[in-house]
This record gives sequence, structure tokens and C-alpha cells, in this order.
Amino acid sequence: MARAHHLPPSASSLTASLRDLGYSLETAIADLIDNSISADATDIQIFCDMSRSAPVLVIIDNGRGMTEAEVIAAMRHGAADPRKKRGPKDLGRFGLGLKTASFSQCRRLTVVSAVSGHRAGAEWDLAQVEEDDDWFIAVLEPADIAAQPFFEMLGDTGTLVIWRDLDRLFEDETGQKRDEIVNEKLAIVERHLSLVFHRFLAGEVKGRRKLAIRINGHPITPFDPFCRRNTATQILPEETVWVDDVAVSMQPYILPHHSRLSASEYDYYQDRSDFISNQGAYIYRNGRLMAWGDWFRLVPKGEATKLARVQIDFPNSLDEAWTIDIKKSRARPPQVVRERLRQIITKITARSVTVHRGRGQKLFQENQAPLWERYADHGGIRFSINEQHPLITSLSERLSPEDMVSLRVLLDSIAAALPVEMIYSDYSTHPREVSQTIVDENRTLDRLRSLKQVLYGDGPGDPNAFLNIVRSTHLFDGQIEAAEKFISEAFA
Repeated sequence: MARAHHLPPSASSLTASLRDLGYSLETAIADLIDNSISADATDIQIFCDMSRSAPVLVIIDNGRGMTEAEVIAAMRHGAADPRKKRGPKDLGRFGLGLKTASFSQCRRLTVVSAVSGHRAGAEWDLAQVEEDDDWFIAVLEPADIAAQPFFEMLGDTGTLVIWRDLDRLFEDETGQKRDEIVNEKLAIVERHLSLVFHRFLAGEVKGRRKLAIRINGHPITPFDPFCRRNTATQILPEETVWVDDVAVSMQPYILPHHSRLSASEYDYYQDRSDFISNQGAYIYRNGRLMAWGDWFRLVPKGEATKLARVQIDFPNSLDEAWTIDIKKSRARPPQVVRERLRQIITKITARSVTVHRGRGQKLFQENQAPLWERYADHGGIRFSINEQHPLITSLSERLSPEDMVSLRVLLDSIAAALPVEMIYSDYSTHPREVSQTIVDENRTLDRLRSLKQVLYGDGPGDPNAFLNIVRSTHLFDGQIEAAEKFISEAFA
């Protein structure tokens, strides 16, 4: 009969391995903020003090705090059983986040907490763990607690987390280069937190008060990935699916075309989000964004569907069904959710395609004689210059049959050489910077005179038809008022 043999892990080796679970600075800090929110904190401050001889990063909250026994329990690896039912507001899962997230960035973790003015603290020091190769923490005495950095900012109730020996943060750099690296990382942290906790920051999570987060005194504003403040955003009917008698809600959105965004909105979204990579489902667990920018292979990502988003909400009681990972950065929907999403995804993406193509379709539909025509047939999709456009027909009437053949060859060559890939690349990344018109008043007037001469010669002409032709060429986009003024004078 086999005999039992006690085989605990090596403390030194295991802690070294736990440092490399894949946390980034922003995901590590977000994991600690989960603990603060679970403790009903409404104010969270993050400080990265590089001026000290031993730089520190601290997170301070005004949550309900912990007693000494609770602090010690929180410092234990696997402090909570992931199979155990949690409170409906709890954002934790494995009881590892505080330690694994912290060790991914530092080698010394200190936690000080207060409950009604009574303070307690404990500390992990990986240097000591490596030396002892055992699981010993230091429980702090009152004098040790009072000597902790930023201790004076801890209220009568709340928690202070301190990271020291920040070996992963500095990337072995020193001086100004080190500070530049840290500032860049903190900017990424701010953008990440503004998205992941945007519903808490906006006060939209039911049963919770509005949350405030500051980094070095700078408040973080919520970033709404659905652009709901813009009236052009389409909100489609909400869908509900049941998993083990628990409701999962799916709310589809179609973002506005970039032309419907104000200049400030466009700059805001362009700075923080890439529409193509961030299209797809946004998975929220208890109001906290877990994962985003994925269609779960139900539909490929593409330019035409980049405006489609689906907000999916589920409670922590479905963690097993969603296969949440330790970092809480990956979630895979259960099969019943995938099937319902598959059913509605065609409708969602079709709306996105309509919005995205809408402006392009105007180039072909708003004028009776567009300059470009789009053909979609068995040979695929192609774009061709319209030989029936008045500008071309007027020129054709003046050419000999031989010259007309040359003109057609030229027009076909221009259409065939249309740099579709280059246009797609530039327009998908910087749509507002793509412009085919040059604003020059003198050149505009010269072009208008030339266009009138080509179409009507010295004849009277039709001002309304001329204006339609002006619009169809798109030579004068952004200068229509100047064109209308010219027409009123030239056709008087």
C-alpha cells in the first residue's frame, strides 16, 4: 500500500516562480484595487515616490480595513478558496492577487491596515524568504507601523499597501532615464484603470458609491468604451441568457462614425483606443471590466465591423463557467452565452457595417452622376471611374475617336491603380488626417472657372446642375460656400 509523504513546496523557488505569472504594472495595480473595492473603498490613492533613496509605490484606500488576524490571513498564499461562494460585491477569486500581483513588481510587500483607529501590519520580504527557504512573514510592531512611508495618509479605517525593492519597475535604469520609464508606465496605468474601472468611476455600479482614484494626486476620469454620451451611438436591444439559473446580460452598441465625433471626442478616443483591435465583446464581472476586444472566433475582426461593441455582464457566482484566470484578464464565455452571441452577432455587425460604410455610400448615392462607381459582383468588389459623369462626357464630345480610346485607357489605368491597401491603412488608423482637398481660395476659383468652361463653354449653363457636379467631384469639399458664391455670381 502506498504511503503518504509530506512534500511542501520550496518557499524560495515557488515565490520566484509566482513572480512571472505575466502581470504588467497596470494589471498588478488593478488587482490590488479590486481588493480595495471589495472592502467598500470610495477613495483610492496611488503614489510612486521616486525622490526617496529607496523609491516606493503605495496604494492607500479608505475601505473597511483589517484587524491583525485579517492582515496575516490576507498575506497567506491561497487566502481564499476559489470554489467557495463569495459575496456578490467581491472582486477577488483565488486569494493570490495581493501577493502575486505585488511580487510581479517588487521584492518587499508591506500591508498596514486600520479599523476604528487600531492599526496592524505585516510584511513579506523575498530576500528573507530566499535566505530561510520558508514561509515566514514579519508582523509589525506599533513603532514599525508608524515608520512606514505615507503612514500619515492612512485614516482611522482603511488599508495601506507598500511596494519596495521595485526591481521590475525600473528595468535596470537609473537617473533621468529611469524616471522617464516610470512616468511612461504610470501613464499606461492611468489609461488602463480609467477603462477597467470606468463604471465604478462613473458611479454606475448598482449598490456601490462612486469611486475616486488618483495617481500622484491626479484624478482618473472614466473612459467609456461605448461612447454613450454621443447621441449618434446606437444602443441595440439588450439580450439575456441564463446560465445555471443566473442571468447574463448582453448589451450591443454601435459607435458613431468618426465624422460624428466632436474634435475633443475624437482626440480622446484616438489617444486611448484603437477601434479595430478593441471591437468585440467587453466582459464585466460584478461591474469590473475583465477582458475586451474579442469576438471569440465567432466573426473575424475587420475595418467594416470596428464600430461594434457588446457589453456582457455576469456575477462572480459564474466564475467557474467563465474560466477566470488568476490575473483576471482572461474570460471565456460558457457555451450557452457563445451560442446566443452567435445569434445576435450578425445583427450587431450589420449595423456597424452600415454606420462605417454610410459615409462612403454617399459618394455613390447622393449625386445622380457620381465620379466613382462601386461594383459588387461575382468578380468581387471593385471601384471604377464613371464615364457617364458630366465632366467626362463633356470632354468626350470634344475628342476624336482615337483620343477617346486613349482617355478610356487612362481612366481604366487610374481606377486599376487605386492604392486600396494604402488608403485602408491610413484611413483605418488616422481617418481625420486623410484629405484629398487643398484649401486655397485662388486655386478654388480657378478650378471653378475651368470646370464651368469645360461643361458649358461660353453658354449660360444650369446653376443647380453645376452645383451637383461640383459636389460630385469632391474637389471642393470644405469649400462649398465659396463654390455657391461663385455660382451665384457666374450664373447671374
